[in-house]
Amino acid sequence: MPIAVLALTVGAFGIGTTEFLIMGLLLQVAADMHVSVAAAGLLISGYALGVFVGAPILTLATRRLPRKTVLLALMTIFILGNVACAVAPNYAALMAARVLTALAHGTFFGVGSVVATGLVAKDKRASAIAAMFSGLTIATLLGVPFGAWFGLLLGWRAAFAAVAVVGVVALAVLALFVPRAVGQGDNIGSLREEIAALARPQVQLGLAMTVLGFAGLFTVFTYIQPILTQITGFAQASVAPILLVFGLGLSLGNLAGGRLADRGLPRALIVTLAGLAVVLLLLLPVLAAKLPMIVLVGLLGATAFATVAPLQLRVLEKAGAAGQTLASSLNIAAFNLGNALGAWAGGLTIDHGAGLTALPLVAAFLTLLGLGLAQWSLWLDRPALSVLVETGE
Repeated sequence: MPIAVLALTVGAFGIGTTEFLIMGLLLQVAADMHVSVAAAGLLISGYALGVFVGAPILTLATRRLPRKTVLLALMTIFILGNVACAVAPNYAALMAARVLTALAHGTFFGVGSVVATGLVAKDKRASAIAAMFSGLTIATLLGVPFGAWFGLLLGWRAAFAAVAVVGVVALAVLALFVPRAVGQGDNIGSLREEIAALARPQVQLGLAMTVLGFAGLFTVFTYIQPILTQITGFAQASVAPILLVFGLGLSLGNLAGGRLADRGLPRALIVTLAGLAVVLLLLLPVLAAKLPMIVLVGLLGATAFATVAPLQLRVLEKAGAAGQTLASSLNIAAFNLGNALGAWAGGLTIDHGAGLTALPLVAAFLTLLGLGLAQWSLWLDRPALSVLVETGE
């Protein structure tokens, strides 16, 4: 892979760490801020909604700026947001800081996806996206378990401070290795063309399947710390090593999903979403069994991130050249809207008495809805139907 793609990977690592860090610190944050676990889980929803709102606004605001300038500015926002998290005096301030940090997320991955695919051959585009997103998976593999351990040792505030330092390193790497001329030859359509691309039914279906697929993951993963400690029976100190297994699964699944999508995008969409639904269902009978639970946590990571490159490439393809940047950013926002929906659905399930043990069933239902949309979208791809859909006849 070109070194510029690897530089994007470093930036993705920093952003991925702060996104998922809170999941390993949920109980500590809840206790320190004097809120319920469900309320602490809303810090994940708040971040995700910040991504959802920030992605289109910042993408449109920066669409004419040099790609490298945009990436550096976004990483600066990320650093400031994490510093604000580390010093937040109360729950409201912490929520505001999380939202500030989230503003950089969607546009960074959206612009980064377009830059990455433009640096490689056409048959390697999904692998380039997967390479950039491997920073996200490495964050889960190393950054999040380390953050959980660091937070347990020195407090959750120290964990956010450490992530701000990671952001400074990422800023330096991006400044050094991303070419200043990157993206200058891109076909940047008019604002009307970019917005028109979003109105295409297939783009909207792609965004919807992203939301539902990842909502399934986060219905469970948001509450993975209390599930492991209160249901499976692991000690608090065991959470970080188990998150390491999840991160390893993410890394392997992300790369596998990219290669699968390069070989055939339609098949990759169906296989990856179906695989995620199956693993979520398999969680139900093993929640109280330690060894099977560890195995399935790893499989959950693998199947979840195997969907990322296929879902991202699907939206890029259906948006067309003129609408790729905005559509790419919005699909990142869709991933995070799924995160928020999953965290909300999980919290609702817990608060209404079904408890932690019901989460895998709710999660599988949401992912199966996404799979159904994928099958419908591919059915509409048939030549005669595609013409009718795109013309609105």
